[in-house]
Amino acid sequence: MSTDPRHYDVIVGPVITEKATTASEQNKVVFKVRKTASKPQIKAAVEKLFDVKVESVNTLVRKGKVKRFKGTVGQQSDVKKAVVTLAEGHSIDVTTGL
Repeated sequence: MSTDPRHYDVIVGPVITEKATTASEQNKVVFKVRKTASKPQIKAAVEKLFDVKVESVNTLVRKGKVKRFKGTVGQQSDVKKAVVTLAEGHSIDVTTGL
């Protein structure tokens, strides 16, 4: 089974936080994705890369914040995340890598 190289461009990386870890108990995995990625693209990429069945994809965009460090003002980038719900019996271990 060959994977399309574009699938690697859609998914930037996994989100490993306490909230994402508790979501994994409900068969959900959270990924950082490209800002221009659509839900069907994310679904296809996850199914091909991890060989799992995806039930649904929910996305959110966290707007970048203005942060100050020693008087210097900086702007964080916008981040798009995808919460991927997997079908029953499927799982992804994000700690092992791809």
